[in-house]
Order: sequence, then C-alpha cells, then structure tokens
Amino acid sequence: MNSKLQDYFKVTADKLEQFIDWTGRSVSWLVLIMVLVTFAVVLLRYVFDTGWIALQESISYFHSIVFLLGAAYTLKQNAHVRVDIFYTKLDIKAKAWVDLAGHLLILMPVMIFIIWVSMPYIIDSWTVTESSREAGGLPGVYLLKSLIVVMAALLMLQGLAMILKAVLTISGYVDPQSGQKPLKVDSL
Repeated sequence: MNSKLQDYFKVTADKLEQFIDWTGRSVSWLVLIMVLVTFAVVLLRYVFDTGWIALQESISYFHSIVFLLGAAYTLKQNAHVRVDIFYTKLDIKAKAWVDLAGHLLILMPVMIFIIWVSMPYIIDSWTVTESSREAGGLPGVYLLKSLIVVMAALLMLQGLAMILKAVLTISGYVDPQSGQKPLKVDSL
C-alpha cells in the first residue's frame, strides 16, 4: 500500500473519530439533564403532589437518545462488551486482523440489517406522525424512532474508522508525526 493512500486512510479515520468523539461528548450532557429532570419529577410528585406525563416521558426520550447516539462513542472508547478468550494474548497485527474481520463481517452487516429492518417501522411512524399514547405525553415519537437509523449510521462510521486503522496497522504504517511503527490503534 502506498504512503499517500495510507496518509489518506489515517486522515479519514481521524476525522471520522473526531466526529464520533464530538457526538459522544455532546450527547453525554443529556445524562445530566436526565438526572435534573428526574429530580424535578420526584420533587413535583412528592413535595407538590403534582406531575406532568410529558416531563416523565422526557426522561425515557433522553435515555433513548443517550444510548442510541452514544453507542458509536462507546465503540470508539473500546468500552463495549467484548468476550475475550484469546484477544489480549495476540500481538498488535493479529488484533488488527481480528478487528478488521469483526468490523467487516459482523458490525457492518448487522448495522445494515438494523437499517433495513427498522425502515418500515420508522416510515410507518412518520406517516402518522406518531406521538405518545398517553394523554399529555410528548409528540415526536417518530423522531425518536428515526434515531435507530442514526445509531446504525454512526456505528458504521466508527466501524469504518476502525477498519481503516486496522488496515494501517496491518500494512505497517509509520505515522510521520510521531514516527510510531506500527500505528498504535486505540481500539486495539
């Protein structure tokens, strides 16, 4: 593999991971908002003996958004669940081969399947502009359901970044800035 292609792979992987990092850090603020809203719901219920369905549902919305939009960030941070039988004993190139195979043969097909299976569900929701079944609940359930496709797309982008980094590691890429050989991949 020529050095220009390797440099392009490195820049592309870095840009994709910067975007995923920004997404994950941005969505993490919703956890704080979720805690504050939960506190408000409890305070309203037990101190003022009142409550709003929409406020209670917003907690579920925030929770869903955090998980759906935070999944790719979790993958980037290597904080996902991994069943490790032999992986830690492998050298960096062997780990790159395992990651490359896993991302190409498992992650990408599963994300494509999720998009394919969820599209009719999302389209039906958009067709009726689905909202909460509860009186006084939040509108926009169709928007929340649309995040299923966004989650899959973000995971595919992170998967692509990890595929590019694995290819760089396998090819013995030398980072011109740090002089590292082979490239130390965060996910490995």
